[in-house]
Amino acid sequence: MQYSRGKTLMQKEWIYADKINVSVIISFYNKIEYLKLALAGFEIQSMKNFEIIIADDGSSKDVAEAVDKLADDFPLPVKHIWQEDNGFRKNRILNKAIIEAASDYLIFIDGDCVPHSRFVEEHLRHKENRAALTGRRVNLSHRITAELSEEKVKNRFLEMKFGKIIIDGIFGDSYDVEKGFYVKSEFLRNKLNKKKRGLLGCNMSMNKADLLAVNGFDERYKAPSIGEDSDLQYRLELNGVEIKSLNNIAVQYHLHHKLLPRKEENLILFEKVKASAKARTDFGIEKTE
Repeated sequence: MQYSRGKTLMQKEWIYADKINVSVIISFYNKIEYLKLALAGFEIQSMKNFEIIIADDGSSKDVAEAVDKLADDFPLPVKHIWQEDNGFRKNRILNKAIIEAASDYLIFIDGDCVPHSRFVEEHLRHKENRAALTGRRVNLSHRITAELSEEKVKNRFLEMKFGKIIIDGIFGDSYDVEKGFYVKSEFLRNKLNKKKRGLLGCNMSMNKADLLAVNGFDERYKAPSIGEDSDLQYRLELNGVEIKSLNNIAVQYHLHHKLLPRKEENLILFEKVKASAKARTDFGIEKTE
């Protein structure tokens, strides 16, 4: 299964082919109910000229078939790229998604995150040559997450009822709530983004050419950790790409789940990458023999 291409999808690709100017890449593994909420968020985006690529790191057969059905029924073009489950290989499937992307500009998000209705618009509006953009996310509690449905997301519940999230941040278990304020004032946006922030893999965008220049993601990172994002940022900056913050501009909402254990091996690998001081990895899209 490389990706679904039902009749409906082929028709959608023909309709949107000349309009796609950004590819949204969603990293995904098995949590189909969360993916439905994420897709509901993309269905109500303020701009529609984008495709979605679901980068599936080995979901089970029944889940993969359900994702294909979602792709066929979605009102925008969706590609589902799947690889066999052989442990945590997120970077490998992301590299495959980069190659499949129809656009020269890429937005990355995780399948357990719901985008604000202006998420795609803001990433695209702020894109620059030789720059990678990074937003932030609100971490929702189990209570708020359990309250969500596709219909509520489509009705902009997370935006219109943000006061509930604020209260839950004070008295409940939601956190980083301040990152969920969508700020319209250019003056405040500039103030809030003076501080340099690191790339966040679930909320970032960049030119495809800049990713290809560093050979994409390093596929040696085989555990969830901060190292994989730091690695990409380090190599992009070595190659002259500036990291720019979209805090309180490109907003997203992270659905509650138990965090996977973080392993030290990623940080050890990142130290080796820094010691080599090479922008282009030998373990990315193109493999060195």
